[in-house]
Amino acid sequence: MIPAAVLRMCGRPPSVEQRRPPVPGVGEVPITVTAAPITPLDVLCATGTSYFGPPATPYVPGVQGVGHRDDGTPVWFATSAGMRPGDGSMTAAVSVPFVDVVPLPPDAPLPLIAALGLSAVAAHAALTRTGGLTEGEVVVVLGAGGVVGQAAVQLALLGGASRVIAVSRSAAGRDRAVALGAEAAVPLLPDDDPVTLADRLRAVSGLVDLVIDPLFGVPAAAALKVLRPGGRLVNLGSSAAATAPVDSATIRGGSLKILGYTNNGLSVGERADSLGVVATHATEGRLTVSHEVVPFGDVSTAWSRQAAGDAGGRIVLTL
Repeated sequence: MIPAAVLRMCGRPPSVEQRRPPVPGVGEVPITVTAAPITPLDVLCATGTSYFGPPATPYVPGVQGVGHRDDGTPVWFATSAGMRPGDGSMTAAVSVPFVDVVPLPPDAPLPLIAALGLSAVAAHAALTRTGGLTEGEVVVVLGAGGVVGQAAVQLALLGGASRVIAVSRSAAGRDRAVALGAEAAVPLLPDDDPVTLADRLRAVSGLVDLVIDPLFGVPAAAALKVLRPGGRLVNLGSSAAATAPVDSATIRGGSLKILGYTNNGLSVGERADSLGVVATHATEGRLTVSHEVVPFGDVSTAWSRQAAGDAGGRIVLTL
């Protein structure tokens, strides 16, 4: 028997139970799990209100994790837990289709890579594949205090950006963004409208080439106003609002491009390529993110804290 975090009722945190270890099927890779993050997608799916529909319970959550294959190779892996029937990463051992397993460098910092995971993949792919970042460009990162935003600040600079300007609601997020390399960090205030935020942003950034936007809403509308002619905004989330007060004149006047990004649009090969870049940077000390390592036995409390936003960054459960 092995320990597993089992969620028996939507809207309630999982708790540790003993379960039989999985038996690998055809085309599956057995993995001993080292760490599993509690991600926003995990929490959303477990509420039963996601667009995937209520999950079949009981199940083991965890859409990604890190561990070792039987030969000792460190790996990152993905699951569809919460999105489709089946168990996820929050257990001592898993069997995962080989296409969802990515080998990592031998000395990879596994808890850090678990914290970065698909959030950093989204930041990297939004910058490079969708946003088409080229050397010397100026980048604005909205929501820079979150995991995607923190990764985007660093990956933009690693990708050749000449300057990165961060926008974050919290002072801690702004301080963190500057510590990670942002030239400046602009506060997002509760009463901001697109014009006032754009004026405050423009005073620091000047005209910019690319905006990475996990927020939408007023922040996206403001960021569009500081793009140079032909500039791009890549939206990969709606943490601020599901809609944005965008005016036609701004888009047409600057011949701006608004592009949508989702990790679901990546092939398994593209996802593996981005994960490989993220893992290499993390292993070589060039990429990090705020995270909190918590023993697996504390999963119920950790889950509640992550869901409530009371954690010191992304919580990573370690076995």
